[in-house]
Amino acid sequence: MKDLEKEFLNELVRLDISQEDIDETKNVFASCKDVADTLSNPLVTHDEKRNIIKRIFPQSMEKFIMNAVKNGIIDSLTEIFDEYSDILLEKQGSIRAVVRYVTPLTESQQADLRKFIMDRFIKEDVSIEYRHDPDLIGGFILNAGDVEYDKSYRTSLKLMKETLKNKASEFVESADDSNVKSGTGDIISVLKTEVKDFTVKSGTTETGFITRIGDGIARVQGMSGVMYGELVEFENGVRGIVQSLEEKTSGVVLLGEEHGLTEGSSVIRTGKRAGIGVSDELLGRVVDALGSPIDGLGAIKTDDYFPIEREAPGVIERKSVNVPLQTGILAIDSMFPIGRGQRELIIGDRQTGKTSIAVDTIINQKGQDVICIYVAIGQKSSTVAQVVNTLKKYDAMKYSVVVSASASEPAPFQYIAPYSGTAMAEYFMSKGKDVLIVYDDLSKHAVAYRAMSLLLHRPPGREAYPGDVFYLHSRLLERSSRLDDAHGGGSLTALPIIETLAGDISAYIPTNVISITDGQIFLESELFNSGLRPAVNYGLSVSRVGGAAQTKAMKKASGNLRIDLAQFKEMEIFTQFSSELDKATTDLLNHGRMLTELLKQPLYNPLPHYEQVILLYVAQHGFLDDIPLKEIKKYCSELMNYFRSYGQDIIEEIEENKVLTDDLAERIERLATAFEE
Repeated sequence: MKDLEKEFLNELVRLDISQEDIDETKNVFASCKDVADTLSNPLVTHDEKRNIIKRIFPQSMEKFIMNAVKNGIIDSLTEIFDEYSDILLEKQGSIRAVVRYVTPLTESQQADLRKFIMDRFIKEDVSIEYRHDPDLIGGFILNAGDVEYDKSYRTSLKLMKETLKNKASEFVESADDSNVKSGTGDIISVLKTEVKDFTVKSGTTETGFITRIGDGIARVQGMSGVMYGELVEFENGVRGIVQSLEEKTSGVVLLGEEHGLTEGSSVIRTGKRAGIGVSDELLGRVVDALGSPIDGLGAIKTDDYFPIEREAPGVIERKSVNVPLQTGILAIDSMFPIGRGQRELIIGDRQTGKTSIAVDTIINQKGQDVICIYVAIGQKSSTVAQVVNTLKKYDAMKYSVVVSASASEPAPFQYIAPYSGTAMAEYFMSKGKDVLIVYDDLSKHAVAYRAMSLLLHRPPGREAYPGDVFYLHSRLLERSSRLDDAHGGGSLTALPIIETLAGDISAYIPTNVISITDGQIFLESELFNSGLRPAVNYGLSVSRVGGAAQTKAMKKASGNLRIDLAQFKEMEIFTQFSSELDKATTDLLNHGRMLTELLKQPLYNPLPHYEQVILLYVAQHGFLDDIPLKEIKKYCSELMNYFRSYGQDIIEEIEENKVLTDDLAERIERLATAFEE
């Protein structure tokens, strides 16, 4: 309610207008629609308006109506009167109730009903309105306050229909093909029992009604006990999530079309937080933000229900991150290792290969016993289809789930998609599995939340984002963890993606997510365009878990790789205008160029752990320094084929022990020397 309307409400309270005069005034406006138009018409003179008000409105309301005309709020008077009526009822210790019936209630039934309402709500008096509603078939519905008591035949028949449908489907599923006749007999006996035992069931639900609706947002009055994040159901069957709680109303985002909903449409509490059905059947499927399949492969049978919003595991439930999650990308696994349970941000401009790194990582989990979930937020449907086709091509879909909330879908779907994906991940993690989840991308997630928040009339802050946009991502990413053995021992590793503009990592959303995550892989447009792919900036990228999530073999093989590259970059800039260079500088530059060439990697070609270790070791020990840059890729490919043919014992030892001993290093050098010769 606006400030001016509140002033007029307070004026009614000060004048202490009776309920009878308020009702009479409301009846005038309701019965004669032209009155409000006439009083609002600027062509009608002041005196004419005064005469109209004197003739048709109660004397106590004349001055009030005249002031309303002067201030131009005639259209808001009905809302003000309703608020004032509620205040009067509260003062008098009374409550208003509506009874919808088919057969009129007797006097004794009416007296019992009045007593029941007074006892239930601890009120001294009750105002009951009776309405005839033949659609109920039989019985009645009582609305008192925010609570609805439904003892109608219509609802009972609906419940019975759902029960019979569920029973029938259960019998059809359980019946063997060879015993269909027996199954049919069982179904008939169940139907007979249900119909025979049919009684009028009563349900008590807390209800409200829509006061304003539009742009996928409904403002609902009533439901005084509703919770933030609760699932509510509208009368057309569409569901919504409560996202705003105010003194009199609540803001609900619709998870579907608002077609058929108008002001006054009823809303019912479900009493449960928004969630999705989960099961192992999700693997290999493409689903929407609500967990419904969109790949045309049939329904998904769910085993459990997980809320999309959930508290992150506490410190006591976690254990340290020390098991590596290999991406298969040499530049990342050697310098910015990711551990199971870590949150590593992938950040960069458009078209710099952010999604490619995530997809490569998913492909590399084949045979690693890791469940992968890819959440596409605000992406084009064609882009999501390409990712799905790539995962199918490399046989990665059988251990993956794709959650899609495309750019064409409403903001609420894009908002809940990452939370739904995390709920699926937590289901697998609760079974002791290691899970990898990719959020692609959280920039669009923040934009969707901003659009939703502005429609909910939340005050905008920096860059028009609401004040709680940091909490939006922190409560999502904090759910990634590695649990101790007492809590199942599963892990949830997150790879959130953030899109920057012109490489600006100091913008609002990038700095927010950088401060939440355990490191970032920064991809740069200049490096990408120069041919260095993946275009990782080795200076700005970091992993805060570091060597703890790296195998001993990888740690020893990579050595001072990052320092060598940093020195090379600095020296390259320093010497670009020099003509004569000493041998030490020339060697440093050649070694740096060789390492840069080695770290280039084709798309969708993740390297196994042993191959990374061997290539890094031979590179750091001078075996590639004399090879022309254009031939390094060919040389490395042939070298690894040689190792697979004559060094299978070396490969098996690296994969089994994950340690690079002096003896093993010596054997690698001998085989590499033999290959050179």
